[in-house]
Amino acid sequence: MGETVQLSLSEEERSLQESVRSFVRKELAPVADKMDREDFWPIDVFRRMGAQGYLGVTVPTELEGAGLDYVAQALILEEIARISPAFALSVGAHSNLCLDNLCRNASAEQRKKYVPSLAKGERTGALALTEPNAGSDAVSLQTRAERKGGHYVLNGTKQFITNGPVADTLLVYAKTDPSRGSRGISAFIVEKTFSGFSVSRKLDKMGMRGSPTGELVFDNVEVPKENLLGKENQGVEIVMSGLNVERAVLAAIPLGIMDECLALSTKYAQEREQFQKKIGQFQLIQEKLANMYMQLEASRGLVWAALDAVGRDKRTGRPACAALTYASEASTRVALEAIQVHGGNGYMRDLPVERLMRDAKLLEIGAGTSEIRRLVIARELLGPGFD
Repeated sequence: MGETVQLSLSEEERSLQESVRSFVRKELAPVADKMDREDFWPIDVFRRMGAQGYLGVTVPTELEGAGLDYVAQALILEEIARISPAFALSVGAHSNLCLDNLCRNASAEQRKKYVPSLAKGERTGALALTEPNAGSDAVSLQTRAERKGGHYVLNGTKQFITNGPVADTLLVYAKTDPSRGSRGISAFIVEKTFSGFSVSRKLDKMGMRGSPTGELVFDNVEVPKENLLGKENQGVEIVMSGLNVERAVLAAIPLGIMDECLALSTKYAQEREQFQKKIGQFQLIQEKLANMYMQLEASRGLVWAALDAVGRDKRTGRPACAALTYASEASTRVALEAIQVHGGNGYMRDLPVERLMRDAKLLEIGAGTSEIRRLVIARELLGPGFD
């Protein structure tokens, strides 16, 4: 979309951005509408992304990854989101929530067993934290894991799990010591082939259609003790460090939504005629475009600051919460304005702005709602004693 603020992209990052842009416009754009209309998951495009090295971005090269950072991961998600926010969401759940988390916290044996196939897109990953009665209050989860000999036995239900219906490898959080509250949570690597694991239903969403979301059931699932991720009862540390990174990286999805909405709206304003004028000549339309641009670039600044912050310290939550909250809410506003610029045409499913608007809303809810993220920001500002 014309000249946008570029915050010190290196030559390597620009090359990555351009290559992903070319890939998604060639491979993903032809199926983006089908994804939305049929809730279709394009596994072949996902596999090809893996073959191109776009899934294991933060994975070391010796484990079949690209050995890059979170900025690179965000650049990839932004470009995907311009074409299909739903596909970007699934790629983010795979490459960041599952794969990056696993790679950072796994033992050498676990990395060797699971990381390369996930990085190459041969297997699909998911993170299973949310439960029917544990959404924003994630650490109150009820799924139990009991040690029995050489296994842990998992029982419980997970809900709203992105990639859940198609995942081969899942990071699953469960209580190993309920008496310790949040300090009694552990993380496990679960394979879909483990006996007792099932997808009870695939969920039908308002937006982000084509990104499979499901409810998962663990009915006496035996998980080898070797699949404990990190140490027993220390899963909350993995949750919190991963959540801050997740928020910073996924904030690139609203950037892609806004960028595409602005590009489509500008083009439409240059071409659409009313009252013998291009509608871009009307000052109210010009105001909308200017506001859309300002919200995009303000969001971009926050997202880049958050990516820098989590790259240095994954324990701080404020920058990531600010970036995702502001960018997600801005993307909803921008998408609605894009529909307004397009008028009646924008409300039709024939144009992508209607889909982008429905997709935008989710990121005000996922990764902790906007309300929860504001609490995190305020409490970090206020300091101890204001929980």
